[in-house]
Amino acid sequence: MSPTHYDALVLGSGQAGTPLAKAFAAAGRKVALVDRAHVGGTCVNEGCTPTKTMIASGRVAYLARRAWDDYGVGDAGGKVRVDMAKIRQRKRDIVDQFRGGSEGRLDKAGVDIIRGEGRFVAGKERTLLVKMAEGGEEREVSADLVFINVGEGPSRPQIPGLKHIDPKRVLDSTSIMELDEVPRHLVVLGGGYIGLEFGQLFRRLGAQVTIVQRGKQLVPREDEDIAGALLGILAEDGILVHLSASPTSFKSNNLPNGQPSELEPFTLNINRKSGQEFDIQGTHILLATGRIPMTANLNLDAVGIKTTPKGHIVVNDKFETGAPGIYALGDVHGGPAFTHISYDDYRIIRANLLPGQTPSTTPPLHTSAASKSRNLTPYVVYTDPQLGHVGLHARDLAGRRIKTAAMPMSYVARALETDETRGVMKATVDAETGEILGFTCLGVEGGEIMAVVQTAMMGGLKWWDLEAAVWAHPSLAESLNNLWGFLE
Repeated sequence: MSPTHYDALVLGSGQAGTPLAKAFAAAGRKVALVDRAHVGGTCVNEGCTPTKTMIASGRVAYLARRAWDDYGVGDAGGKVRVDMAKIRQRKRDIVDQFRGGSEGRLDKAGVDIIRGEGRFVAGKERTLLVKMAEGGEEREVSADLVFINVGEGPSRPQIPGLKHIDPKRVLDSTSIMELDEVPRHLVVLGGGYIGLEFGQLFRRLGAQVTIVQRGKQLVPREDEDIAGALLGILAEDGILVHLSASPTSFKSNNLPNGQPSELEPFTLNINRKSGQEFDIQGTHILLATGRIPMTANLNLDAVGIKTTPKGHIVVNDKFETGAPGIYALGDVHGGPAFTHISYDDYRIIRANLLPGQTPSTTPPLHTSAASKSRNLTPYVVYTDPQLGHVGLHARDLAGRRIKTAAMPMSYVARALETDETRGVMKATVDAETGEILGFTCLGVEGGEIMAVVQTAMMGGLKWWDLEAAVWAHPSLAESLNNLWGFLE
């Protein structure tokens, strides 16, 4: 049977692929979207939406415990009930709502949704063999244009003894959100964004939490002082953090009758870079040691698509692969793995391939990944307080004449009024021109404050423009009057 042919075929329904499929369909093209699981990609199903939904529950628990002592409201006993099943159901309901909206918009646009896992067919241009999710039969499809948007998934470290631990207790960033009970002691391997968000969440829900980080600081992307401030916040929350520490082996803890212990089911042996060894006993383990591109099963070699040693697809600044008519969008091509970057990939593809579908803008929407807007790359880590950052870090500024301002959030009036004073605000500027080069806010609504500075940077404002601005009082943005007094 000859393959079904389309004008455009999107492989993976992430935050680039889904709107791109809809845009091609709106332009009158025949479009198919192939996805092995759910429409919406990681962000909707396993990433942004479900995690931030659960983090909201964790923040309510945190505030409820503080209510009487800090705000003079509520139960003086300070006891908080946590129903993990209800938290999970709330998360599921919101994910279903988001997913249903994405699928409904694709259906309305006339996109064929093919549920299955595709791989390229050797010797045939832009042709994929799709193993259907239901029934297991295979279907061949081809297209004039193919867009790969399969994203990344959790990596699994190879640690001796790990395979002998009860699989229900070995969690990744997806399975941990399906727990129906709060772990007694959650051990987190990895001190990056995912590990910290989940570690703090489950600490607030009542778990004992230990984080094991191989590097010398948490969140290695961040400046050392910011990482240190975040470490202090987590310690204040009762989380134990081991830095410069590597897991060496797991051991199941069995009772004399041979049955696994329910109290402390496993022991994890840790080796510090100093040579010190010690053991940690826990009930659940979260593997938050990184993510890998989902390219292993695509048969990319068969069509001449090159990948990096880590498996990311090699593309140019217009996201073209080495195979004519095949593009890669989102996390699968490497670079900053953020939903907003993936969505911007879609906008660039739309501007280049569907100019009639691009909204009129002045100046025109950028058409390559090398734009100034992309170079700023804002992001937010949803610890509490949030960590929002835009622009350059200290490691990017070697040899440049700069000034840096750092101001504790305890100097911010609005933070004091709401009793949310943890964290620090930091900015780096060009010493001669006044250009704002980088900004971090580890503080209450840090992502929103960061967005104000990002807008200023996009508009070419200097630091003294923010200092001179008249901000509403009392507001968090008002702190941008005072920050610059700390420049040195």
